[in-house]
Parts: sequence; C-alpha cells; structure tokens
Amino acid sequence: MAAPDRPEVLVNCAVSMDGRLAFAGGRRARLSGPEDLARVQWLRADVDGILVGVGTVVLDDPSLRVHWEMIDRPVGKGPVRIVVDSNGRTPTRARVLDGSAPTILAVSTACDRTFPPSVQVVRAGAPRVDLGALFAELRRRGLRKLLVEGGGEILASVLRSGAWDRWTVYVAPIAIGGSTAPPMLRGPDGAPASEGLPVRFVSAEPIDDGVVLTYRPAAGASPARPLSGATHPARAETGP
Repeated sequence: MAAPDRPEVLVNCAVSMDGRLAFAGGRRARLSGPEDLARVQWLRADVDGILVGVGTVVLDDPSLRVHWEMIDRPVGKGPVRIVVDSNGRTPTRARVLDGSAPTILAVSTACDRTFPPSVQVVRAGAPRVDLGALFAELRRRGLRKLLVEGGGEILASVLRSGAWDRWTVYVAPIAIGGSTAPPMLRGPDGAPASEGLPVRFVSAEPIDDGVVLTYRPAAGASPARPLSGATHPARAETGP
C-alpha cells in the first residue's frame, strides 16, 4: 500500500535479455510485441499520471497518451503527463508541450526557464528535482496512482528511493550488447557498502515471445537513497 504522502507508484519498462532499454547510443528499440503494447496501454488507462525523465523526451519525443484503440475501450480521460526535467531541457517542440493533455514539468528551484501557459510547473529541490517533494505535490493535486516509464536515470532514482509499490519488466527475446546501449538502471554508483536493491519476486507471465516479470519492494528493505520531500517542499505554478 502506498504511503499517505505520495501516490501509489507503478514502475514499468521493457528491456532486452541483457537488460538494455535501447540500441547503441540510445537509438530507440521497439522491444514490446503487440500483447505487451496492449498491456502498457491498460496500465496507462488505469493511472492518474505518467512520469518520465527528460532524457526520454529528448530521445523519443513520446506523446504519453493512452492509445484507446489498442485496448478496445472508448476514449476516456487520459492521465496527466509528468516530466522530471531538473534543468529545463525539454525541447520547445516536444509533444508533451503541445497542450493536448494536462502536463506538469518538474524542475529544480534553480531552473529559471519559462514554459507555455498550458504547462504546469513544479519547482522542487536543487540541483536536481526532489522526488519526495514532487510526489507529495502530485498527491496533493489528487493524483493517487502514478506510472513511471523511464528512462534509466529516472527508473533508478525512483527504485532506489524506495517510493514505489510494483515493478513490471517486459524482457524481450533479443540481446543487444555493446558499450553504449543504455542499461535499465543508470546513474551514480551506490555507496561502497551497498548490496544493491532488494526486491520481492511476484510472478513471471509469458507474453508475446518474452516474459513479464513482476516485483514488489522486499519486506523491511530500506531505501538506498531516501526521499527528502519534508526538507524541500515543492513550489507549484500553473504556468510560467
């Protein structure tokens, strides 16, 4: 069960058999088959917000919308699009800034960039966005269920924080290899004494020609890097 000061957080990603999110240099890899793509749309349709890091926006320019036609459901209210963008790097013509859906840009308090009036801005933490403050602000705005989709840095940050409730990984029947293909989790190394991120295995479900693995936080596991929202409250804006 989610903590009362944040939404329920679902983490989802697709990787190759060797744990890569994309091809060399970050070039997009279509790892999911038709069944897994539909599974992701069901996830999107069931949440209040979809969160990605700015790296995903720069590389893939996602719309972060629900493809209702893929799940044979009438068009409903789509989730809020949320981009964690500490330094304001979201491209001006990115689809998340097109005004077609409610959008929140989470930036650091040191970021002075302005955004279109249709975009809501949350300033939290410095020099990077404080996830604890951001999640508390999202809950305050009524977002009770959040889907985190990537990329590797935001996946690592959320998982290491301990502020998540379920993690699903689609493992595609392909190996990528190489030295520049991005791994599922990336960012700074943990402390020398760190033994990694303990998780609890829940299930393995064959889908397409791959498998969906589901995990939950290990009972009693302590966050590798605790959230600090209580010391860095978010400052919200409705526009620039």
